[in-house]
Amino acid sequence: MLASTNHREMTVLTLTAIETALLAVAGCQTMDPSAARQSVAATQQAATRTPPDQAAATRPARKQPPPKRYTYLPRVYPVDTRGFSPVDKALAKAYGREEMIADDAEGSLNPYVLKVISAYPLDGSYPYHCGWDPREYDIYNGVTQDMWFKGMVVAKAYPDGSRCSYCCGLTFEIFIRAMKLRNIQKGLDPDDFNGMTFNDLFNMLQLWYIEGQGDCEQRGIVSYGLGRAIPNLEDAKPGDFLSYSTTPPGGHSVILVDWIRDGAGKITGMKYFSSNLSGTHGPGYGVGKFSDCNNGRGLLRKSVRIGRVGAIKDYTAFDRLTIPARNAYAPTQPDRIIYVPATQPAEALKRQEAGPRSP
Repeated sequence: MLASTNHREMTVLTLTAIETALLAVAGCQTMDPSAARQSVAATQQAATRTPPDQAAATRPARKQPPPKRYTYLPRVYPVDTRGFSPVDKALAKAYGREEMIADDAEGSLNPYVLKVISAYPLDGSYPYHCGWDPREYDIYNGVTQDMWFKGMVVAKAYPDGSRCSYCCGLTFEIFIRAMKLRNIQKGLDPDDFNGMTFNDLFNMLQLWYIEGQGDCEQRGIVSYGLGRAIPNLEDAKPGDFLSYSTTPPGGHSVILVDWIRDGAGKITGMKYFSSNLSGTHGPGYGVGKFSDCNNGRGLLRKSVRIGRVGAIKDYTAFDRLTIPARNAYAPTQPDRIIYVPATQPAEALKRQEAGPRSP
């Protein structure tokens, strides 16, 4: 019994001596025995603690929230008493020909594009959303509200009434709005896009959204005889439709607002209008720099593809046989879809396949 007690006392004295020596090396000039005992206890506790990497391995994985398409609540699209969204309301006088838009020297669509983008609120009330897993093409095409053409919806807004968008959806929406606005101001059929049918415009949407190799806004504009490519950056102007790739790998669909230049006049970047600003906000103005002027990070200059919709008188005939036919998704109509939230889609599908229960 005495030997065991002496052994414990010797152990404490030894640990205390070690602690004192360590503190002396660290520059401490005094030593409190109670502090030493607390330090020894902390050391013993740390020795039995699970390492962080092992703790992370044993911790249960955090469950990811289900995709939006399985949890959204169907809501009526929010409009005012006249049926106008905020953008509709801002453009009402222009569509009613109470405010006339002046053409540029070329007669291009650009002044109408700039008018349309000026109508979008920049306060975050139009959010960003893009669902890739699972894809949402059957219920959503990245536009803030349903885009109609020839009596059908060519691009669908999210059915929760949130006015969300993503980049190529927003630029396509602006293209449609600007085309209709110009036609109305010229006294033409709003849905006369160089004689395009509904299927033509829906195919153009898929070219615009880059559903195949070589697709882009420029390809859609040129293929359907609406305008031309702008190969030289110096020839571009505000209101042109543009897409680019980036490093690290990525891409964007935007509307050019202006070039950014250095002191020597060289183009080093661009100001643009698009969706997905800072990853969370919807429509707004952004800035991008070319990678060759930004330490290898940013826009790839050679990837820039610019398209401009020209004057109505300059439209050219198009040949459908020479235009790639995309079928990435079907042009389903919102009024033919029942929007029912499904938190457990697999079970719901099984019940549908099983059919009605017998009484």
